[in-house]
Amino acid sequence: MSLDSSAIGHGAPALSSDPTDLHGSPSNGSHSIGSVSVSSERNGIASDNTASTAVGPRKASGAAGTVFGLLGVLAFSFTLPFTRMAVAELDPLFVGAGRAVVAAILAIGVLALTRQRLPRARQWLRLAVVAGGVVAGFPLLTSTALQSVPAAHGAVVIGLLPAATAVAAVVRAKERPSRAFWIASAAGVVAVIAFVAVSGTGVASLEPADLLLLAAVACAAIGYAEGAMLSRELGSWQTICWALVAALPVMVPLAVVGLHGAWPNASTPAWLAFAYLAGISMFLGFFAWYRGLAIGPIARVSQIQLVQPVFTIVWSALILGEQLGWSVWLGAAVVLLCAATAVRSRVAPARAAR
Repeated sequence: MSLDSSAIGHGAPALSSDPTDLHGSPSNGSHSIGSVSVSSERNGIASDNTASTAVGPRKASGAAGTVFGLLGVLAFSFTLPFTRMAVAELDPLFVGAGRAVVAAILAIGVLALTRQRLPRARQWLRLAVVAGGVVAGFPLLTSTALQSVPAAHGAVVIGLLPAATAVAAVVRAKERPSRAFWIASAAGVVAVIAFVAVSGTGVASLEPADLLLLAAVACAAIGYAEGAMLSRELGSWQTICWALVAALPVMVPLAVVGLHGAWPNASTPAWLAFAYLAGISMFLGFFAWYRGLAIGPIARVSQIQLVQPVFTIVWSALILGEQLGWSVWLGAAVVLLCAATAVRSRVAPARAAR
């Protein structure tokens, strides 16, 4: 791997051992953050980050992908309980958008400190997809939904996320799923609909909160799959940092609207829950999660999400004191079984380009 001489001249950081980090990658023709250096494109050909690493993420240990994925899932498993705690005293719009604003400020600091190069134009478009899914879509939808449903209930619906992520990975990576995969995925959707139809009031219909949670699953799955692909070009933590920056112009106005013209008068636990959502769920958790997905393969690492609903249900009982009925555990078990079958059924890789 060759080093850009302009990067050396400006004291760019040394190459990282992280297989998804590109600190010392050749120039992509963009300005550096926190540096005045500008790398030129020669002969009209811009070098792309896609091929700039000597060691690709797929050469890393599969166990490493599992470990990083588990760390990310553990961080995310607290998201629903703490969101439920925060929206009890804070406007859900402020919780959903404000946490992204705080995380974006942290991201800008990290990007400037490490002098990361700006993504290329087409990478910004893909970052917008990631931002729409995991920075805006999932937080805003779940914050609104958890005003009216318990966190344990939300965890069961979110249990579809592993299978949904695998579906998104199949579509995005153009891989060939088996018939068993599609049958298990459809069964998981039916299981979730059945759970939300018979839980609570027992009315056999989906409530608005359940529809919001299902939409949140779709947003997160798309954001996870696209972010995993992009992490192989930009790096794992760089991807979420740039996605947060991309979403900032939209999230700041939304957070201001959520304030309703006055600073919220909330308790310390509510603010601590908000701080966790901003610093861990929206920022550091993605460092580990996207690295695990980038090491991949995406569907295999996404299996680790199968334990997330169980973790979340336990945290909901311990932190929020929610009562867990038999329907919650039965619903979680069925959804996990369907998701596990769907993920493990996706065995055929994409056809190699000729």
